[in-house]
Amino acid sequence: MADSWKLVAHAPKRVVQAALLAHDEIEEWDPEIVVAGHEIAEERPDEWMLEAWLPRRPNKADRASVAGLFDGNAPDLSVENVPEADWVTESQRGVEPIRAGRFYVHTPDHPPSDEAHVVSFEIPASQAFGTGQHATTAGCLVMLSEMRRRGVIARRVADIGTGTGLLAFAALRLWPNAHAVASDIDPVCAPVVAENAARNGFRIGARPGDVAVAIAAGLDDQFLRECGPYDLLIANILAGPLVELAPDFADAVPARGNLVLAGLLTTQERVVRAAYRAAGFALAGHKINGDWSILWLRRRYVA
Repeated sequence: MADSWKLVAHAPKRVVQAALLAHDEIEEWDPEIVVAGHEIAEERPDEWMLEAWLPRRPNKADRASVAGLFDGNAPDLSVENVPEADWVTESQRGVEPIRAGRFYVHTPDHPPSDEAHVVSFEIPASQAFGTGQHATTAGCLVMLSEMRRRGVIARRVADIGTGTGLLAFAALRLWPNAHAVASDIDPVCAPVVAENAARNGFRIGARPGDVAVAIAAGLDDQFLRECGPYDLLIANILAGPLVELAPDFADAVPARGNLVLAGLLTTQERVVRAAYRAAGFALAGHKINGDWSILWLRRRYVA
């Protein structure tokens, strides 16, 4: 049985979060190095740890890759040998359930909620982002719940950057007769979404109430274009891609259609809102969850 290893760095919260954002921006990152960050203890919320799991003993190049995430001021990196495991799954194991809006999201280690009128989703640790634990995903669940309460109607839904499929599933629980497409740039997400769909009582398909799956960068996919226009488009990605995709999203959302945008820090909100204002969207709702902004935008006009 092969050994697994990890590199560990301790740093303040803002430093680790900046490193995680830098990692997300690197297109040629070694897929065998899985990176995650979290606080060390609840009573010390500013003390964080970045961990990088590898299926081999880290070499000089591996150390340089991880250190490079810290923009030339990397903390000391320690090396640990860990028991053989799926280190992607191990990086997410032990997360506690979350309650966000009308939803309760838990791993198989925890039972579903017994609260009336609460929708439970079982999302196991996996090779995809979106167990609900991250502030952006939880914030989107709250925002979608609020939109439904305020009377938004969604007949065609796209979840761009879907990860585990969670936000597409949430939209279908709120609007059960909608057509939904879950899309991601990472091919590993297709089987993950399919597995999670079956686990939570959804079909993969193109009928109302089904989840269709696409692998694409943004909306650069014929199937995604054919499934639109979307009166609800969700994109929980990063600020840079959100700004770049504003014209494409404008083409895919009709007048009075809705966008939910997340993955942007509060410090990045101004530039994202400016891009979408120029594309014909107005702010309809706004939430902050920790350091992150979640935006509900409505299409004002079609240019």
